[in-house]
Amino acid sequence: MTELEKGPRGLRRGRGARERILSASQQLFRDQGINSTGIDQLCAVAEVSKRTLYQHFPGKDELIAEHLRRFDPDILPEVFDRTDLTPRERLLAAFDVHAPLCPFIAAAVEIHDPGHPARVYARDYKQAFAARLTETAREAGATDPEQLGEQLALLLDGASARSRVLDTDTFATAAAIAVVLIDNAIPTAAAPHGAGV
Repeated sequence: MTELEKGPRGLRRGRGARERILSASQQLFRDQGINSTGIDQLCAVAEVSKRTLYQHFPGKDELIAEHLRRFDPDILPEVFDRTDLTPRERLLAAFDVHAPLCPFIAAAVEIHDPGHPARVYARDYKQAFAARLTETAREAGATDPEQLGEQLALLLDGASARSRVLDTDTFATAAAIAVVLIDNAIPTAAAPHGAGV
C-alpha cells in the first residue's frame, strides 16, 4: 500500500482519493478561486464523499496549504537547477515561466488571515523564491545580489498580476526590464547589447 492510499492516520482510504482531491482543488482553485470553491463541489469533482475528504484533510484550510505546497515544492528547478545556462541566463529564464496568475499571489489575495496556513506557506514560498533569485544573482557576480533578487522577484510578481488584470501577456515587457536591471547590476558580466533577450 502506498502513502497515497493512506489517510493522515495511516488507515487505508479509497484508492487515489487524496490525489483526486488535490487534482480537483488545483483545477477549481485556478478556474474559479479559492473562496468560490465549496467543499461539496470539491467532493463532486474529486468523486469522493465529504467523509473521505475530511479523512485526508482536517479542513479546507489544510487542503489549500497542501495545494500550494505541491504547486512548486522545489522552487522552479526547471530554471534554477539548469546547468546548461549561465547564472545570468537563469535569471532571465525565470521570465519564460509564467502562469496566468501565480497561485501564491492568488491565495494571499483571497485569504485575509495572515496566520492562515496557506498565507504562511505563500509568504514562505515568495521569500524562498527571492532567495533563489538572490543566490543566482550572487553566482552571476551582481554587486548587490540581495537588491537584484528582490527587484526581479517584484518584477515577476507584478508581471503575473498585471497579466491577469489586463488578460494579456506582460512577461516579455518584464523580461526586457529584467535585462536592464541585470546588466546594471552585473556590469562586467553584461552581455553585448541585444544578446540573451
